Amino acid sequence: MTSNSDELVMNPEVSRRGFLKGCTMAAAALGLSDAMIPKLVEAAANPQKPPVVWLHFQECTGCTESLLRASHPDIGRLILDIISLDYHETVMAAAGHQAEEQLQKTIKEYEGKFICVVEGGIPTKDGGVYCKISGRTAMDILADVAPKAAAVIAIGSCAAFGGIQAAEPNPTGAVGVRDLVSGTPVINVPGCPPNPVAFLGTVLHYLTFKRLPETDYLGRPLFAYGRKIHDHCERRAHFDEGRFAEEFGDTGHKAGYCLYKVGCKGPETYNNCPTARFNDAGVWPVSVGHGCIGCSEPAFWDMMSPFYERLPGVPIPGGDGIVASAESTGKKILGVAGAAIGIHAAVGIGKRLVKGKSDDEK
Repeated sequence: MTSNSDELVMNPEVSRRGFLKGCTMAAAALGLSDAMIPKLVEAAANPQKPPVVWLHFQECTGCTESLLRASHPDIGRLILDIISLDYHETVMAAAGHQAEEQLQKTIKEYEGKFICVVEGGIPTKDGGVYCKISGRTAMDILADVAPKAAAVIAIGSCAAFGGIQAAEPNPTGAVGVRDLVSGTPVINVPGCPPNPVAFLGTVLHYLTFKRLPETDYLGRPLFAYGRKIHDHCERRAHFDEGRFAEEFGDTGHKAGYCLYKVGCKGPETYNNCPTARFNDAGVWPVSVGHGCIGCSEPAFWDMMSPFYERLPGVPIPGGDGIVASAESTGKKILGVAGAAIGIHAAVGIGKRLVKGKSDDEK
């Protein structure tokens, strides 16, 4: 990967074709017109790459792994090609004192200019002793680094909302970044893990427009989290027409019917999974038969479970849904049309009879 630090492992540069494809995908995810692609390309190709300090706290490293091991590798390489990743514990060749020296060097040299990426929740109970790095708690490290950053990106649901470690009874008092950081812009890119395109789009938006993208009330970028999964799911038509899988493996499940009754949380989850397929793969969980578990929502481990039971309070089509209405409407239209045809025919016959009578009279 590209970096100002000799302590980091180098990755092969992304190809020009992959570079342009990545920028185009980001532009599409951001909802930008084709005319904006050259500006994204120009920003991404700027040799003055923004320094990035990537902090790891309570997490499984799944966000980093999904990014670096993308099925379409150019996306991961592109992200690492447009930023200067100066500190990242998972991929750094340095360790111990050398790694910590690199961290302090970066935040001192680029104060107010670097991007801080946080992966993982932050424990706060008992003074934060449940996550310590180099003798310092996650709370202390975040309090040291975040105020000196230009912006903070909380990647993954752990950093955004506390994640699984914040689930009841939350023994370590885990919280998300926004619960502790103020005075520095923070944007949440949740998911377990999030789509790399959501992270790429956030970074490219920042590089191109010199500001973070517009967010919802939870700090999530609207371009990726502005609509419910339910709204653009390919199974939505089945929901609207009252066709559901009642249990896994039944006829409806095999036919690709809606998964709401077997626990899909798409009606209450904001994400772009159906339109920005994960890691450029052609499928996503719902398309292959597994319901959404709402991983981009706050407290999803508690609020969305049990994962295989339907959400309460979601109105579903009654009877046979839209099909019944369509058929009923169609029959009414045909009935009216038939009546009209009958009236027209009767009038025609009447006219002929009158005409025939008149001819006879002549």
